[in-house]
Amino acid sequence: MNNFQGFSKDSIKFYEDLTNNNSKEWFADHKSDYEEFVMKPARSFVIDLGERLQAISPEIQAIPKTDKSIFRIYRDIRFTPDKRPFKTHLGILFWEGHRKKLECPGFYLQIDKDKIFIGSGLYMFPTDIRDNFRNAVADEKKGDGLRKIIDKLQKQNFQLGGRHYKKVPRGFDKDHKNAEFLLYNGFWAGKEFPIVEEFYSEDFIDWCFEHFLKMFDLHKWMLGII
Repeated sequence: MNNFQGFSKDSIKFYEDLTNNNSKEWFADHKSDYEEFVMKPARSFVIDLGERLQAISPEIQAIPKTDKSIFRIYRDIRFTPDKRPFKTHLGILFWEGHRKKLECPGFYLQIDKDKIFIGSGLYMFPTDIRDNFRNAVADEKKGDGLRKIIDKLQKQNFQLGGRHYKKVPRGFDKDHKNAEFLLYNGFWAGKEFPIVEEFYSEDFIDWCFEHFLKMFDLHKWMLGII
């Protein structure tokens, strides 16, 4: 039996209210709402969608806990002038690989008060993976494989993220047919949506899985460089 029955209007309302009341005092008074309307369905979501993803890639990690598949709501404010204590979105990650979670490619879902973002890839490269990525991009076979994957995704209106550098790194041909990819220090594809009707029912599992499936070739390619 499917455990996940959808998020609710109260899930969205929690983030609407948090956006307008981003303080420790407000959160303390509404922590039970966070548990009931955000964390409870999020845990069920991770379990059920994790099972779907593991059916096509058995090593994918889907752990329904904070700081595992569910990102913590608390912001790290140590090194930023923005001292708001809480994130105003829910982040969920299904990752795969032998490295630390954020050093592995995976499938990401983010839910804000008025939109959904869904993506796949690796947000920021550790130095060794960045070097592996560059070498793969410059490789005839691997580079062409990535180009075909990206062309297909862009035709489906997925956007690329992770571009950072202004110049092609030393040691690589600035006129290479895939030179644009050498400007990235992370590499992911994603698409943003308004809150869809499926969000409020168990059909959200199918909706997310179908979109992750469109990015599955990118995920497998990225696995090859870690």
